[in-house]
Amino acid sequence: MADALASNTLSTAEVIAVGTELLGPTRLDTNSLFIAGMLASLGIELKAKLVVGDEQAALERLFRGSLERCDLVVLTGGLGPTADDVTREAVAAALGLELVEDPQITDRIRERFARRGLTMPEINRRQALVPRGALVLPNPNGTAPGLALTPGRKVVVLLPGPPRELQPMLRELCAPEGLLAARAGTARVHRRSIFTTGRSESHVEELAQPIYSRWARADPPLETTILATPGQIELHLTVRSTDTAAAAQTLEAAGTELVAALGDCVFSRDGRSLPQVVNDLLRERGLTIAAAESCTGGMLLQRLTDVPGSSAAVKGGIVAYSNELKSELLAVDPRLIDEYGAVSEPVAAAMADGLRARTGADVCVAITGIAGPGGGTEAKPVGTVVIAVSICGRALEVRTERFAGGRDMVRLWSTQSALDRVRRSLG
Repeated sequence: MADALASNTLSTAEVIAVGTELLGPTRLDTNSLFIAGMLASLGIELKAKLVVGDEQAALERLFRGSLERCDLVVLTGGLGPTADDVTREAVAAALGLELVEDPQITDRIRERFARRGLTMPEINRRQALVPRGALVLPNPNGTAPGLALTPGRKVVVLLPGPPRELQPMLRELCAPEGLLAARAGTARVHRRSIFTTGRSESHVEELAQPIYSRWARADPPLETTILATPGQIELHLTVRSTDTAAAAQTLEAAGTELVAALGDCVFSRDGRSLPQVVNDLLRERGLTIAAAESCTGGMLLQRLTDVPGSSAAVKGGIVAYSNELKSELLAVDPRLIDEYGAVSEPVAAAMADGLRARTGADVCVAITGIAGPGGGTEAKPVGTVVIAVSICGRALEVRTERFAGGRDMVRLWSTQSALDRVRRSLG
């Protein structure tokens, strides 16, 4: 069986996560993320992730389709002892293979129960059923073994659902001496990411598309994916190559061309988040930062302090949600609030000034706004946010923004804009 697995090169894969619970609102398929990473390390490109309930006929249909489209199909879950664990049966039926009991598996399961002073229920014998000709993958962390089959030029792998059982098993398959590594060939998938903020997805696409459209015809082709995530637009560059140095050179040149076109909305081309970039800039310049927050309620400080090592630059902050605390803690003149309103540029500037006086931080950021869903007016609708950034007490920038979306999005965009202001000021 190992010799059979060692022939023919695997380049594409699909994952099928099995379990009715994964179709509901309470359980998330996290195994596919781990599988995608492991396969990518071998140069095997994951083309699709599918989720299906515990219904044998539906699983058979999905499995047949995956097997037609790609070289490798990885199924997770549905290998337990109960009647709704149908992965073995579905795969065997789709491949026209007989299920036979492996007495060695039965003995291992029985011994596992015995070590805990228990008798193995007869129902667990279902976990010893193996499609004829399959390779059994030992599972030291559970009762359900994994299975590998080679129908034609394809490979099928069945893995248990619990991550603590699946992950060690897949690591062994992907290790240099593992079965999947033997079939992966020498080509590897190489990636580079570019993160932007402050521009919409359509604006980024408008600038980037004329550039990356040429790369699909290159040899090897370079694939570009644009992804909109909360607060930022991401461009992911991928090239499959046997030459690591050449791939790195291709990605570097492509990244440089995109950055030149996109301009200073690019904040990272090495995978760092915006809070990481800001923390690094502050540490490089020996500066400290503090924040005075109203509508964001401490979110800016949370994002900054989520970065390991942030204590080198982050001094702290003040959440002044009420007008009274804006005056008491940040020395904002109540007359400013009465005249201009709490959400105004004079008040945001005063918050930054008061924060600098209280903390002595080099960089002081103040945020005040209307996150919603209520509180907006015709002059200041929901989503109106004012951000002030003061650098070393000399430069002060105050700007009014209008953010769309619900409360969570307004708050997130407020902190993203504030962080980007700091980045641009220090860059």
